[in-house]
Parts: sequence; structure tokens; C-alpha cells
Amino acid sequence: MKQKSLFHTVIASGFGTGFSPYAPGTVGAALATVIWIVLSLFVSSLPLLLITAGLIIVFTILGVWSANELEPVWGKDPSRIVVDEMVGVWIPLLGAESGNLYYALLAFVLFRVFDILKPFGIRKMENLKGGWGVMMDDILAGIYSLLILLIVRWVIG
Repeated sequence: MKQKSLFHTVIASGFGTGFSPYAPGTVGAALATVIWIVLSLFVSSLPLLLITAGLIIVFTILGVWSANELEPVWGKDPSRIVVDEMVGVWIPLLGAESGNLYYALLAFVLFRVFDILKPFGIRKMENLKGGWGVMMDDILAGIYSLLILLIVRWVIG
């Protein structure tokens, strides 16, 4: 059996949250939301937006790479890979107001609903090969969640 790299295990499992015995995807997304909330307490809106975008880009690249390395050992899109949920929830958080816990919670809930139900072509993204198939369904779920969050913010004012 091919030995797993600690680096890829830490990244893919969302710093270990993927090993949660209960709802590892939700736990991974919750960790990413908490990271964003803590950041939002210390940085203003524009730096938070840039940091969040940076996290999305970096962890998408690392997530594809780590999933490609671990799928041969762990199987196709295993539940312990949750870096995709982390990236997915950071996408709607791009539209959340800095420090606004209600929008952060709404981003989290919207993302989890889209991620679990997988409507509007999200499920088809899982057919992509390797790490891209692992990541893209959650990226699309995040994009749909972002659009709804922005509509809610526009309606509320």
C-alpha cells in the first residue's frame, strides 16, 4: 500500500476535521467558517476579501493535489477529504460583511444545503477525474451559495 504523506493528509482532511466520526464535511466547513469569523474580527473588509480569495485559490490548488495523492489510498472522493468543503464555504463568505455573524451563518447554511442536495449540475461535477472531481462540486455549491447570499444582502439593503 502506498504510504500517505502527512502534508497531504493534513490538507485533505481539513487539518484533521475529516476524521470526525460525525458529519466530517460539516465539521470541515464549520472550521473554515470559524477561521473566517476570527479573521473578520481582526481585519477590515477589503483585506478580509483578499485573504478569503487567497485561501480559496491556495486551498483549491492544494486540495486538488492532495486529493490526487490520497484517492489511490483512501478511495474515490472519501468522506475524510474535507478541504473541498472548506473551499466551498469560503466562496459564499466572499459576500459576507466583515464581522457579520448572521451572514457568516447564512453562508455556511446555504453552502451545506447546496453541498448535500447537489442540485443544478453540482452532482455532475463529481464526474470530473481525480482531485478536480473532489473539489468542483463544492466550488459550484459555493458559487450558488454566494449568488443567493448576495441577493439576500441586496434585498435587505
